[in-house]
Parts: sequence; structure tokens; C-alpha cells
Amino acid sequence: MEVSVFQQPKKGNYYCGDSYYYKETENEFICALADGLGSGEYAKESSQIVMDIIEENVHADVEQLIRICNEKLVGKRGVVLGVLKVNFRTNAYTFSSIGNIGIMTITEKQEKKRSIPNSGYLGGYRRPFKVFDGVLDPGIIFIMFSDGVNSMDLSAKYFLGKDVDRITETYAAIGGKNRDDDTTLIAMRYLD
Repeated sequence: MEVSVFQQPKKGNYYCGDSYYYKETENEFICALADGLGSGEYAKESSQIVMDIIEENVHADVEQLIRICNEKLVGKRGVVLGVLKVNFRTNAYTFSSIGNIGIMTITEKQEKKRSIPNSGYLGGYRRPFKVFDGVLDPGIIFIMFSDGVNSMDLSAKYFLGKDVDRITETYAAIGGKNRDDDTTLIAMRYLD
């Protein structure tokens, strides 16, 4: 997987309340993005806790990861979370997003598909959520993003490019300035 990340804190903040993690092994790839509720240092603390949990449980499936993260957030500020797992052996991927973490796929034929996240947030309370499955097509691009990225940004033509570095660089130059919220955009491309 090729990966490129753009991240910027809310205007006027030192800490970005978004945290992300990704790792590739011989058999799989995982990427997770959490946005702590609110902004600043305490939002960063909660989102980083979730990334640490995912790193410690990297081989769990998406559903297990979300449940474990939710349990560990009792007494902390909540988070919204997106998790993507790619299985290279089965040529399949699974993902789930809770709250306003978005995931969009773009095929080689430049077909965009944006998933609708599960409502709510993780904060120690049991919540129903769905996990989505898909086929890993050659050259598919995944875009995972926090709520600092808006729908107008996602409709831009540069998202149809195949170079993930160019996608994040163009976003930074055009869409990633003067934000009223923490912003993270992760572009990932499957290389078959």
C-alpha cells in the first residue's frame, strides 16, 4: 500500500485532536483514524489512547478493535473512529466508521463511493455499528478523513489521480488552509 497523510490542527491550536496509525505486514494492512471530541490536548489524549490500543491489537478484526477501544474509553473524552483492514491473501477489505470519520473508495475506472458512517461516538457505552466488506480491486484508492475535510473538498478532481502524495499535497495547497477544525486526510493506494 502506498500511503500519504495530511494533518493540521484547528486554527489557533498547538495540538491536533486527530490521531492516526497504519501498518503493513506480509498478509494485511491496517489504517485507523480517531478524532477526539472537542479539540486540543484532551482530544489528542483520547484519540492517541485509541491508536495505542489498535497498535497493541493489530491482528484483531475491525469489529473486535472497535469494541476494545470503546471499553478503554470509560472515563475519558470520547472519540469518533474509522478503521480499515486490507487482507492481501483474500483480496478483500473491511472497514467501519463511527461518527464523522469518513471513508471513500476510488476505483481504477474513477468511480467514487463514499460510505455512510455509523452515528454516534465511542465513549465507553455500547453502541451498535456495522462493518462493511469489499473486494480489493487492483489500484483502488482509499481516502480516510476527519470532519475538517468537507464534501466540497471531496468532489475535487484531484482525488481521481493515482498518486497519493499528489492527492495530499494538492489538498494541502487548495483545501487544507485556515481550518475551523482539526483536519486529517489519509490517501492510500493498493498496489497489486
